[in-house]
Amino acid sequence: MLKKRKKGYFVFGLLITAFIMAYGSLDPQVAVAQTSVPTTAASYDVVVIGSEIQGVLLAREAKNLGLKVMILDPRSKPGGELIQGQMFFLDDVNDNKKRSLVQGEIKNLFTAYKAGSIRKKEDFEKYFNKVIKGIPLKSGIVIDAVATVPSNKDKALKTLTYHTKDGTQTTIQSKYWVENTDFNALSSHLQVKRIPGMESIYKGKQADYMAATYMLNFKNVDWNRLHQAILEDYPLTNVRNKYGPNTYVDWNFATGFSNITNKYKADNSDLKLRGLNATYQKNGQVIINGLLIYNVNPADPKSVQSAITKARAAAPSILAFLRSNIPGFSKAELNGFPEYLYIRDYNRHETNYVLEYSDLMNGTMFWDNVSIGGYSIDLQGTKTIPTGIGFGKPDRYGLPLRSFELKSYDNVLVVGKNVGANIKAYGSARIMPTTALAAQTIGIILGKESKRLADLNPADFERIHKYLEKDYKIILKK
Repeated sequence: MLKKRKKGYFVFGLLITAFIMAYGSLDPQVAVAQTSVPTTAASYDVVVIGSEIQGVLLAREAKNLGLKVMILDPRSKPGGELIQGQMFFLDDVNDNKKRSLVQGEIKNLFTAYKAGSIRKKEDFEKYFNKVIKGIPLKSGIVIDAVATVPSNKDKALKTLTYHTKDGTQTTIQSKYWVENTDFNALSSHLQVKRIPGMESIYKGKQADYMAATYMLNFKNVDWNRLHQAILEDYPLTNVRNKYGPNTYVDWNFATGFSNITNKYKADNSDLKLRGLNATYQKNGQVIINGLLIYNVNPADPKSVQSAITKARAAAPSILAFLRSNIPGFSKAELNGFPEYLYIRDYNRHETNYVLEYSDLMNGTMFWDNVSIGGYSIDLQGTKTIPTGIGFGKPDRYGLPLRSFELKSYDNVLVVGKNVGANIKAYGSARIMPTTALAAQTIGIILGKESKRLADLNPADFERIHKYLEKDYKIILKK
């Protein structure tokens, strides 16, 4: 009788195991969509969703260290903010002694940018293509379903099913999955809790986000005239009284002019010309980060296209305004348009540790640091707070691995703008070189460590930080 019961229990156990493998869990609420796991499903070590530079750097390191990697990009062309959005004004990150905190592979981009050898679109594309070379990539995919399975105290993402433009549907498995889009292409399919955004600053009831930006290209700009005009208005206090705070011009970059740009009146209430961040690309070409667009939903292609249409329609009037009001722009002309936006803020979801404002201002260093930040806490405008708001300049602070591990999933990582941080902390942590360093570091750890990320402990990270410094010149301490 006992033997029959044991046999029955064994068969029942097999049935339960098969059920879990097929549907992800006994709990129907574990995943938004679930699918069975085909025995022929391709298997990877790391699958990155989206081709923003941060996730590409993670994939690059993982692949170089022998892991099987794939990038699945929901966008039709790769490069995201950097390439398709032409975000060619690169924000540096420094500590309070003005020492650069830019490290890792992304430092090569910043060094060339500052030196002037990477300034124009073709320069950035050449750099990006070099970084992504050899990494398998599929563009224009649509995620159809995911399946999860129980894993220790949490759950794990087991499979993902997607289709391509021709309708071909594919299911894949992976040990790790990485959310690397600016519109939650992967995490929107998971059971996750949103971190409150800009609405928490003014106690709003509806989700709110910092404005997107449409980069503006110009040619026939007399940069020498702009530079000379500002010099003639020195000292700097006089320049800033005349043109606005943070106004500065050298032979390569210009910032400020908010006293001037605040006078521009857009025909569309969703647009605002804020202070300018301009990069001189040589030969009279200039690209400007300054045109804010409110109420953009990056997860809705119609919203994105509507924002681009509004921005392009406003470009001629902005050109006319700059011609009349900014030295050196009197003969300027428009010089083409980006295909995409710079999305600086969207839904972020709870991670194993959510960075706090106090962590930044106290210079907190974590045992599992994967990056170092130091950028000013800069929250750009929303429709409710049109001019944005700042909360000071932290010294160097750490960003832990746990802020890139999606809560309740032991094998889902978030990188780039998806970093786990409350809205004030996000104002600094969001900056590209900071999140790029984190992503690269995580890629190295994935490739070198035999333990699961969730099992790494302080002793492991003492060893990890040593080889990161020795082999990669990445220093993750004060």
